[in-house]
Amino acid sequence: MDRSADQTDASQGNGNTQEAKRPIYIALAGNPNSGKTTVFNALTGLRAHVGNYPGVTVERREGRMRVRGWQIQVLDLPGCYSLIPHSLDERISRDVLLHRRPEIPPISLVVVVVDASSLERQLYLVTQVLELGIPTVVALNMMDLAEQAGLKIDVDRLSRRLGCPIIPLVANRRSGIKDLIQTILQELDHPSPRSVETLPLAQLPSPWKEEVDRLARLIIRLRPDRHRFARVEALLALIDHRNREDYITFYGSEFAQALEEGLSRLSEKDADGHTLLVRLRYEWIGRLIQEVVVRQFRQEQSWTDRLDRVLTHPVFGTIILVLVMLIFFQAIFSLAELPQRLLETWVDQVGGWVASLLPPGEFRDLIVRGVFGGAGSVLVFVPQIAILFFLLGIMEDSGYMARAAFLMDWLMSKVGLHGKSFIPLLSSYACAVPGILATRTIEDVRTRLVTIFVAPFMTCPARLPVFTLLIDATIPNKRILGFLGLQGLVLAGMYFLGIVGALVTAWLFKKTLLRKHKSFLILELPTYRRPLVRVVLVHTWARVKLFLRKVGTVILGASIILWFLANYPVDRTARAQYFQQRRVLEARMVSLDTSDPQHLQWEEKLHALDREFARRRLENSLIGRLGRWMEPALRPLGFDWKIGIGILSSFAARELFVSTMALVYGVEYNEGEGLQQLAHVLAQVRGPNGELIYDVTTGLALMIFYVFALQCISTVIVVRRETNSWRWPLFQWVYMTGLAYLAAMVVHVFGQIL
Repeated sequence: MDRSADQTDASQGNGNTQEAKRPIYIALAGNPNSGKTTVFNALTGLRAHVGNYPGVTVERREGRMRVRGWQIQVLDLPGCYSLIPHSLDERISRDVLLHRRPEIPPISLVVVVVDASSLERQLYLVTQVLELGIPTVVALNMMDLAEQAGLKIDVDRLSRRLGCPIIPLVANRRSGIKDLIQTILQELDHPSPRSVETLPLAQLPSPWKEEVDRLARLIIRLRPDRHRFARVEALLALIDHRNREDYITFYGSEFAQALEEGLSRLSEKDADGHTLLVRLRYEWIGRLIQEVVVRQFRQEQSWTDRLDRVLTHPVFGTIILVLVMLIFFQAIFSLAELPQRLLETWVDQVGGWVASLLPPGEFRDLIVRGVFGGAGSVLVFVPQIAILFFLLGIMEDSGYMARAAFLMDWLMSKVGLHGKSFIPLLSSYACAVPGILATRTIEDVRTRLVTIFVAPFMTCPARLPVFTLLIDATIPNKRILGFLGLQGLVLAGMYFLGIVGALVTAWLFKKTLLRKHKSFLILELPTYRRPLVRVVLVHTWARVKLFLRKVGTVILGASIILWFLANYPVDRTARAQYFQQRRVLEARMVSLDTSDPQHLQWEEKLHALDREFARRRLENSLIGRLGRWMEPALRPLGFDWKIGIGILSSFAARELFVSTMALVYGVEYNEGEGLQQLAHVLAQVRGPNGELIYDVTTGLALMIFYVFALQCISTVIVVRRETNSWRWPLFQWVYMTGLAYLAAMVVHVFGQIL
């Protein structure tokens, strides 16, 4: 099939050729902060979808180009500095470009996005991509910043020396995007002739050339389909000490033996290939820069430098960061409050409307409580997640995120984390779900994993109803030093305990799980720039959709399962008696006016009957039976089987502990007077020996249990989603529950002694 003919048809609007029907994959590569994602959005608009690469947690962004007659899929590769990967993101970029991921077709063209204001550093990746032999276009982005810095780039000369088209861009203003699209089509139709003999790969000393050629021939014999990348992969296998097992696994034992022999021969010549090639590459790039870049004037001090004198100052910068984070933190709470209420009201109204259409019975209860209850537990997170990712996007797009990570690194490094862990942990105060999602900004896999492990220790709002109920029921309302309330101090202590738990646990992971792993924060402080709100909104919406689609469905299913556990098996005799008594009460109410005091009395009796049946049903359910079965294990904590039911039910959502306790003790619960009434009832509950069940010790032990325990199915599902494995969320649940159990037992034992 002649591509020139297809291009003619496409230009005339005829997209019916076979070539036009077959999707063509192009990849966007580039350093972090080069404007790659802005170029991606300019090329694809809203025709993009976000997911994860199979088997890993790296985000995959893919979209269609708006070109008539061509089906071009644009893949936005994770930011990378080199094809020798130091992070999971860089490994994914290398594997896609080398066609090592079977779920992605071969790349037909690569667009390397380059920051024109730091051309020398960014050309390192360009030379590596050009050596792959894939048709390549260089998008020379941020030309406005280069001009402001006094740099004049001879684009035509640079294009001739690299042997590929170069398109100047200011992507955030869409300047040059049309030229880029036209050049992409031309390169797909007629790739520019290029010789790798002009690139740094050809300048290797003869011993290295011999070993590269020898391994390349072996690769072609073992895998003829890999002939295109044979020389590059041979070189990478020789110099990439960190990832050498990748190449051995991919090509097998014969390749491993040949590689070992080649490395042995090179070691006799005392040649360090990685250092050698880095030096050769930068020397080649340095000579090229001297030819194509002229500094017209020297900028005395840029706006970025002036701002950084304040924003990265150890004192003033930290104060400003604290103020910014307070605004950030408050925004997640306050801005999400109204939409959360509206969503809850909407879910309640829709649930009520559906309930009115269905006859009373099991199916209606399943739909209303299981389906709408589950959907509501997901939807309530959406405003917080949207605000979180919008604010994170603003901070990243402006360049301030890197400064925040830089400032907080000294503190986070003390416990085995680094600066980028700070914002996810802070976000977890609003909810652990968006906090864990925010760990995607952490490139280091192990540091990200530890941050995920400790994020649920931050005290989220779902714990607050539990703390409020238990404090009202068990902690005396006394004054300390005449002005401090004991109840307020206990509540503050629970928040402080969560912080201590997170930091100590992270430190323990550093000493055990990550004992041989040192996490360093290596980041680039990009130029400050005005964030593009439209782009940030597109990214925010993509992540919200991903959350709803991937997480919401699982949480919904889990909520339905928990509904079955809390409602079955059913005592048919008790249910028949309940419905008979209900019909009698309803019949007596029919003839009475709703304002009649007698009608109100019968209505109250009807509510009491409903509560009693729900209580008996809960006690007889699988969760009720599990609570009784767990009671021997709960006694060392001072808990009875009824508290066990509350703990089990609250796995769907921590705040369900309150409504479950109201159900168990027959109290009509609502947020307001019902909470105080329930606290009053709990304060008087006594055991078989006449002792108070909910005394100060039990109250403190139960609150501390909720500080440390992972009583939140939403968090478990999100951890599964972000780690692509059930191993880590199960490990997290086990160690947090074990820690909660031990802490509660210590409190109970000391309480008994005192």
